[in-house]
Amino acid sequence: MINVGIVGSTGYGGCELVRFLSTHPNVNIEWVSSRTYSDQEYSDVYKSYFTLLDQKCVDEDIEKYLDHVDVVFFATPQGVCAKMVNENVLKKVKVIDLSADYRIKDVETYESWYGIKHASPEFIQEAVYGLCEINREDVKKARLVANPGCYPTCSILSIYPLAKAGLIDMDTLIIDAKSGTSGAGRGAKVQNLYCEVNESIKAYGVASHRHTPEIEEQLGYASSSKVLLNFTPHLIPMNRGILITAYAKLKEGVSEEEVKKAYDIYKDEYFVRVLKEGNVPEVRNVKCSNFVDVAYKVDPRTHRVIMMGAMDNLVKGAAGQAIQNMNIMFGLDEKTGLMLAPAVL
Repeated sequence: MINVGIVGSTGYGGCELVRFLSTHPNVNIEWVSSRTYSDQEYSDVYKSYFTLLDQKCVDEDIEKYLDHVDVVFFATPQGVCAKMVNENVLKKVKVIDLSADYRIKDVETYESWYGIKHASPEFIQEAVYGLCEINREDVKKARLVANPGCYPTCSILSIYPLAKAGLIDMDTLIIDAKSGTSGAGRGAKVQNLYCEVNESIKAYGVASHRHTPEIEEQLGYASSSKVLLNFTPHLIPMNRGILITAYAKLKEGVSEEEVKKAYDIYKDEYFVRVLKEGNVPEVRNVKCSNFVDVAYKVDPRTHRVIMMGAMDNLVKGAAGQAIQNMNIMFGLDEKTGLMLAPAVL
């Protein structure tokens, strides 16, 4: 059995970790940690876990609790994991961080976009960017995994095949993204109140969203070029889910058949589903699951390609991908504990 600790267990991402790990056949949840609900029973915070997880939340002084776990998940805001991780922690346990603390390799870029001082930059280069379908071999050897962001996961997986194959002009790339309100976390914010969100849609973080450099960096690796792009997220009145629509010019002479062949890169990937021609991704078809649905459409009139993706921001965009990374790190079938079909309703 893999003994697990979860820091930040009472946020939405942490709660999804509990949901999947509590039925994972190879996992024992040894402890859950919460700064806000320390010493309260988890099932008092989320009453749906009554009789399922009645253990008390421990505090966030995690070094006291490392001797009985093999891996620690950090489902915490930016900066928390970086303050807690040190060589002593990494000698004892593997760490999977769901925040952005180790995703971006340039510390100045991280500090500029996130507005905080990085507390442990010495581990940034070691951390493996945990986009499973792309960095699987590096994840196998990692002791510190930077779990990708939700928007970057959907964006990168939708665009990656064409960027990797060199079929699109990366300077023309534009990403339009839409997400449900759970992407903003569980904390109380006026702008996320029901009356503020319902019956409305808005762009936010225009030309300034902090997931932008993460997407640029990873697509830069894929295309072997420096990438600058426009990324515009929108908040829509639903609980969960992400929809990505990206646009780029095809390079001169690129055919639709070449575009189609590029997406064969996912033919053996269980969690990335390239849809049948004529179908488009819908959030409802991936809800509560670890699947990403991707599709594309070549527009011969403009010689552009439209790349589309849909996924659940809390599962493949957070907890599900983190568990997929854990499975890879411990030599398990990466689908273990993640085989739930999407929820129809």
